[in-house]
Amino acid sequence: MKTLRLQHDTGHAVTLLFGDALLSRYVYAPTTDAKESPKPYFHPVNSLAGDTLTNFRPNDHPWHHALCFTLNNVSGANFWGGPTCLPPDGYKWRDDHGSQNHVAWTKLEASGTMAVLAHSLEWRRLQEILFREERTLDITVDASAQAWALRWRSRLTNVSGRELSLGNPHSNGGLAGSHYTGLQFRGARELLDDHLDPTIKITAEGGLEGVAAVHGANARWMEWHGQLDGTLHRVIIRFENNSGPLPWFVRRNYPLAAFPMQLDRNLAVAAGADLAFDHTLTFTSVS
Repeated sequence: MKTLRLQHDTGHAVTLLFGDALLSRYVYAPTTDAKESPKPYFHPVNSLAGDTLTNFRPNDHPWHHALCFTLNNVSGANFWGGPTCLPPDGYKWRDDHGSQNHVAWTKLEASGTMAVLAHSLEWRRLQEILFREERTLDITVDASAQAWALRWRSRLTNVSGRELSLGNPHSNGGLAGSHYTGLQFRGARELLDDHLDPTIKITAEGGLEGVAAVHGANARWMEWHGQLDGTLHRVIIRFENNSGPLPWFVRRNYPLAAFPMQLDRNLAVAAGADLAFDHTLTFTSVS
């Protein structure tokens, strides 16, 4: 019987194996460039059928790091990476990047078809720590359903000693509709290339279908029904916000999904206050 196993490259990454097959790799101490706002990421994220579902450092947005958690703008600190969009000059490279830094593991174990990775992090801009985070990553495999799930829970505490403002290009008065922030999944390029196949699509709670309907809509869950080149395997990726509806961010031409915590208004976080996030992604091979 296959089981989940962890291989720890101490000080750098944890590899998740299901039997002998690579499920994913969590790079918790990345070596990406400072202008990409280094943050831990999962890549590759593979289906149980062996298809790679994520894209790391795509040429259109090299700061998109597969599956990672980030905040676009924290009182002027860019944890998303890349250029920052602000009025009056729009997207521009600025010296404003932050980083997420691993501090210590609190749990790192696997048993049967379940694994838990939990660690503490610091969100820094230069020498200032803005947030301390406790992150718990629960992985479960259901081989009979050809599916596995990742539950991502994060609790961020504002330790800066001042109120922090969380924003995105839309809420900061830059580009309407661009509310990039939160947990983000950058998918393999071919996932949503429909080639006139109506079964390749984006749907969401409430009968919503298509980018125009789902992007910015408040819903508890969203699904991608996609297909991979080469193998022609089909997959369903379900994105679910366990604490209730949120305004989804989705792009199809360069497949990206994000779980934003705010849309058209900046979010104020008082000194000492906590922010809690609880999301689940499920990857199901359907053929």
